[in-house]
Amino acid sequence: MTALYLDLDFIQNAIPVFGKALWLTLHLSFFGIVFSILLGFFIALVQFYKVRFLSALCQAYIELSRNTPLLIQLFFLYYGLPQVGLQLTSYTCALIGVIFLGGSYMAESFRAGLESVGRIQLESGRSLGLSEMQLMFYVVLPQSLAVSLPFIGANAIFLLKETSVVSAIALADILYITKDLIGSYYKTNETLLLLVLCYLVVLLPLSFLFLALEKYYKRKMA
Repeated sequence: MTALYLDLDFIQNAIPVFGKALWLTLHLSFFGIVFSILLGFFIALVQFYKVRFLSALCQAYIELSRNTPLLIQLFFLYYGLPQVGLQLTSYTCALIGVIFLGGSYMAESFRAGLESVGRIQLESGRSLGLSEMQLMFYVVLPQSLAVSLPFIGANAIFLLKETSVVSAIALADILYITKDLIGSYYKTNETLLLLVLCYLVVLLPLSFLFLALEKYYKRKMA
């Protein structure tokens, strides 16, 4: 059995490079997830209240977003739009792509939560004189979030992992740096180890955060 040897000097020198790339990944993931949640919530509300025209438009967007890979969306934004005179930076294309993909998944998560609230509760709230805004904040949201949170957490983790494809449009995220270092120094084991550690450092706290939020809402609703 061959022993695994790691070049610790290479790892030490590569850590700052990975740190810079990880910051870019975190920055992209944070804003991508936040705006995906906002977009998804808006779309879920439109579908929940069955707003004419907008509801059909939102459903078309969901089908388009969920049935096209993020990589294809990025290629369209980065290589396709310049053909019609619209030039965007690789970071802007990556952010738009993550939001476009994530919004549809978040919308479905929120929709599942909103539809879990019984119509009888809505009618009871209206009969008590609650406005639609009060009904949303005091009746619908507290119950729907308890259902939606596990799906929102899973989608957030999914989106963070999906950012690995942005290297295809020359954005220096951690996967881009990994391929670059392997190609330059042939330190495959050391570089892949740093890649795995970077994802663990980000994904584990995010998983624990959403798990804690889920438990908090379950206790609150009990």
